[in-house]
Amino acid sequence: MGGSGNIPPSNVVVNKFTADENKIAIFENGDVHGFWARNDRGNGPPFNCSFSNANAVIENGVLTLSLTKTDRGYAGAEYRSGTKFSYGYYSVSMKAAKCPGVISSFFTYTGWPWHESDIEFLGDDTTRVQFNYYTDGEGGHEYVYELGFDASEDFHEYGFDWQPDSITWYVDGKSVYMATVNIPSQAGHIMMNLWNVADSNAGWAGKFDESKLPVTAQYQWIGYQSAE
Repeated sequence: MGGSGNIPPSNVVVNKFTADENKIAIFENGDVHGFWARNDRGNGPPFNCSFSNANAVIENGVLTLSLTKTDRGYAGAEYRSGTKFSYGYYSVSMKAAKCPGVISSFFTYTGWPWHESDIEFLGDDTTRVQFNYYTDGEGGHEYVYELGFDASEDFHEYGFDWQPDSITWYVDGKSVYMATVNIPSQAGHIMMNLWNVADSNAGWAGKFDESKLPVTAQYQWIGYQSAE
């Protein structure tokens, strides 16, 4: 968390947009087979909330994840696939949450061994997006990209092309960053979540501002195109 990573950005621009046939969950028409909302009582650090399936709602053509105050603390939301996916192009149309200390995301996650590829919005500054990944539990590959717009104001397409020897991240179809070191190799679930950080992580995402609750992140569709 924090830092800009140690891998150079790609200097080769490649355009890659998600075709309709590669959208595997479209919230506008209710086509979300194979995805479900997590429901539990709590998470360990750096999370400072539980996940409630009541805070993952599909209506008016979008999936809305909410972060709210409860009598037990805070409730965020997580939406995920039941199936694991391997190499290929992952993408999402989303609008990020804007609130210091709040993370909204799109990523793949394996479990153990811990392999993960991330697109994360740090709510204290949604004019930037953070890319990161973990291989066998080893992270430290953070890179922050300046978007040139506020990701909380409108929907944009974000994606990453995960291959055996690289991950290339995209914003609105344009390649903006490439990693080539110690790339994840295990298939993972497609996941999205919204949560607030513990105070110990305020240096990463900003000190959580409870006065702004409730806050939301919204998603229009999820895409996947296998590399095979």
